[in-house]
Amino acid sequence: MKTHDILKSFAAVVALGFSGFAFAGGEGWSSDYAASMKLAADSKEDLLVDFTGSDWCGWCIKLNKEVFSQAPFKEGVKGKFVLVEVDSPKDKTKLTPETLAQNMELVKKYEVKGYPTILLCDAEGKPYAKTGYEKGGPEAYVKNLDELRGNKEKRDTAFASAAKLEGVAKAKALVSALDTMDLTDGMIANFYGDIAAQITAADPKDETGFAKKAAMKARLAKVQSDLGDFAQKKDFDGALGVLDATLKEGGLGEDETQKMIMTKAMIYAQQQKFDDALKMADEAKAIAPDSQLNSRIDMMIKQLVQQKEKASAPKEDKAPAAAE
Repeated sequence: MKTHDILKSFAAVVALGFSGFAFAGGEGWSSDYAASMKLAADSKEDLLVDFTGSDWCGWCIKLNKEVFSQAPFKEGVKGKFVLVEVDSPKDKTKLTPETLAQNMELVKKYEVKGYPTILLCDAEGKPYAKTGYEKGGPEAYVKNLDELRGNKEKRDTAFASAAKLEGVAKAKALVSALDTMDLTDGMIANFYGDIAAQITAADPKDETGFAKKAAMKARLAKVQSDLGDFAQKKDFDGALGVLDATLKEGGLGEDETQKMIMTKAMIYAQQQKFDDALKMADEAKAIAPDSQLNSRIDMMIKQLVQQKEKASAPKEDKAPAAAE
């Protein structure tokens, strides 16, 4: 190894050692994402990124106690992964302002929706597998990680094979490679945008359905965002308007349609319009009688009936306190 390479590796190790105050998983973890990427590149290892809420997330605490802090885990990942902890604690004093800002950006970049989220990434930070809490202890967890590491080889092999193809055959090979990694749409957009562009170029008629699927997901994401905006303003009519417009436009699958209608039911329930809410629930069930969602809808119907009965029950007048 050349002198400048040795110094580069040493600098990365130093940064890893002094980048944070404490780690939920114990020794061996770093909160410095950039330094971890450099170390991973130098050591030809992958990144294991733990998105955690160290002082409030029960499953995160359980995963750290049962797996990450255990010696068999640390031995099992040695030489395979550089360990990165991306903490979102309630107690912000646990991290430096720089680390807090970095972590917020990483949560957004990797589109983390729940905790714990464990991502396996290459040295460039591109995710190729994800997991979370798993039962069985450190040995079983390491075994699962070893299996998930195979996704990177499958990805790289598929990309190399696709490079030799043209047209729809190339598009199908690339779609298959993305499907193998089982990533969210946001992760694909943020880390594999070049692959998505290649699919679109190779399949202009969208024979793979990739573009249609992506457009639908973007549409649903927009609806979700709009609903969030109206929810913050407690604008029930605005939220119902978004849902009605989306349902009128159509093009949704049965599952999406049921969820949209059930969202309307929940909004009506918030307004204590229980008859309207129950009507929406019945309508959602009728759309897909064999849907797996129907058992959850039945539970909601029972809750709505109970809420309606409670709201309509006459209130008992409290007797005045007896004078002493």
